[in-house]
Amino acid sequence: MGSLTQACSSSSLAKSVFSLASSPFIFTSRRKFRASTSASSASNSASLDVKEVRSTDLVDLEYADLNLKYKISEVSSFHLSLSSFSLSSFLLLTFFCLQEVGHVRIRQHVNPLSSSFSTPAPVPAWEEVYKDPSLPLMVDIGSGSGRFLLWLAKKNADSGNYLGLEIRQKLVKRANFWVNELGLSNAHFIFANAMVSFDHLISSYRGPLEFVSILCPDPHFKKRHHKRRVVQKPLVDSILKNLKPGGKIFVQSDVLDVAQDMRDQLDEEAKVLEHVDTVDTEEGWLRENPMGIRTEREIHAELEGARIYRRLYQKKILIGSLQ
Repeated sequence: MGSLTQACSSSSLAKSVFSLASSPFIFTSRRKFRASTSASSASNSASLDVKEVRSTDLVDLEYADLNLKYKISEVSSFHLSLSSFSLSSFLLLTFFCLQEVGHVRIRQHVNPLSSSFSTPAPVPAWEEVYKDPSLPLMVDIGSGSGRFLLWLAKKNADSGNYLGLEIRQKLVKRANFWVNELGLSNAHFIFANAMVSFDHLISSYRGPLEFVSILCPDPHFKKRHHKRRVVQKPLVDSILKNLKPGGKIFVQSDVLDVAQDMRDQLDEEAKVLEHVDTVDTEEGWLRENPMGIRTEREIHAELEGARIYRRLYQKKILIGSLQ
């Protein structure tokens, strides 16, 4: 006897996903893994060439610590008896297993200037969202699936709160479901257009804004669409207005033109911001992601051989702010 999700997790497809996430694979090249195994009759480890892997496999491996369930709330509450499957139920089961329950279809590109995204998001009751709404806050603008922020929130459960702003509602719904699944009291996601809602939301938060990340935003390649890019003067002003002295802004993109655009926007605020170049850099770009975990887009791009362009900024601590 078991539920639909239990049946899916016992399928060969799901087993292959979860076994990858828990296996001792070691990343050795952009497209191949090597597994270290110890034979019972020998003390030395043997290196085995395994197979070509997909970037989605790499994402599962990178975020294995989260142990996220491939399901959504509507599915997890839909229990079926394995001994009494009808044909339609069996087909439904097969569909969810093939889709890795929890997968959602979303539009990759959204126009933030559309009238449908022009209304500021409602301010949540922060004391209901976070266990301690006075803790320092990190905001990830364009949080996507949310895995990146969830990993940070789990790692720093008692020292900070984490807020994801995402313009695609389906991703927000699933991310907040995962927050509940993980039992996190320091993470939350809001369906919001950051260009419209950032100041409105963050100015209402009781604690200090300590960190803002904008990671691989939609590039909007066409020149006439550059005004849709998220890093624009009004958003930069809103971030700087709310960011505490000493707070940091981290931006990155696998598209050089987008990275340069974000860099130029932030470099213009030299009176308030300073570029953190004391860490390992190359041509002004950080060599490594300083967050301790790569984003999903970062994983996909690096697998394809793309370079990631990163910049880290810190809000200056002015003499007047110390008084």
